[in-house]
Amino acid sequence: MRFDALSRLVRLSLARERKGAFFSAFGVAMGVGALVFFVGLGLGVGRVIRERIFPTDSRLVDVVPPSVSLGLLGGGKLDAAAVERLAALPGVETTYRKMNVRVPAVTRYDGVFFGSRLRMGMEVLAVGVDPGLVQKDVGLPEAKDFKDPGEGKAIPALISTRLLELYNKTFAPARKLPQLSAEMLIGFGFPVEFNRSYVAATSGGPTTTQQAQVVGASDRAMLAGITIPLDTAVRINRASGADADSYSGVTLVAADPSRVPELVEAVKGMGFEIDDQERRLAENAGAAVALTTSALALLSILICVLAAVNIAHAMSSSVRARAKEIGVMQAVGASRADVRAIVLA
Repeated sequence: MRFDALSRLVRLSLARERKGAFFSAFGVAMGVGALVFFVGLGLGVGRVIRERIFPTDSRLVDVVPPSVSLGLLGGGKLDAAAVERLAALPGVETTYRKMNVRVPAVTRYDGVFFGSRLRMGMEVLAVGVDPGLVQKDVGLPEAKDFKDPGEGKAIPALISTRLLELYNKTFAPARKLPQLSAEMLIGFGFPVEFNRSYVAATSGGPTTTQQAQVVGASDRAMLAGITIPLDTAVRINRASGADADSYSGVTLVAADPSRVPELVEAVKGMGFEIDDQERRLAENAGAAVALTTSALALLSILICVLAAVNIAHAMSSSVRARAKEIGVMQAVGASRADVRAIVLA
């Protein structure tokens, strides 16, 4: 059969069964479109969770002191000797120490804040870290080494990228404050009073006031506070009479992600604990997204299957209804291939 003749017969068939053809095509389009949309949405949300909300490096192992010290049986403080033992574990590439500022701190700001007037006082949490952990996120050239500047000079401080997102999405719109980026905040300074609190009693040490200067934003920075150089945290704790010898945590960098389970077991064998809260949150959120995506993908596949069944049923009904027409076609010389082409087209 010539192509032009076949095309004419197909057009006549579609014109006669226009409604059935439309609904069949609509069902297939809806099923395929829903499948592509839901799978793409699930992959996108999963990527945002992994990269923006709970960014985790697969090589990092965060070690913290045990909740209950067992004395001579294991565990205890994360002092310099413990850090050396952790650094000597097989598979450890490097270690980064952390120390909380162990005295309360507050900030009171009264001035211009990026074009808006701001008056605010709040409690401040601070943690000191080794420079290598966050050095790549420091955006201020003169603070690139992320070292303690000493008394009387501005303390370099990093803020969390997630905290900045919370500010832009929740805090700022409700208070008509400007939206900020990490680049805009670089160089912004605010005073911090250490060993002072609005809500709790302080230690007997002196209160010291020092300017803090934002030098960048980091995924590895403390979420609800500021991240400062480790030497600065040691100096503030020592000046306030707080513990300045033991660390709040140590981040181990594994030589290869495959060595992480081995390191975790070794650390637990030494009596310390693993702070994997963010990793668990990321895994739980990822599992929830994957489960939801799978359910929606199955629903989309079901739509495609129902559309296919509808097409098959419509085609079967069409063939039965056109039995006489097909017989006439065969009587005038149409082959089985010609009839098949007309029906399937």
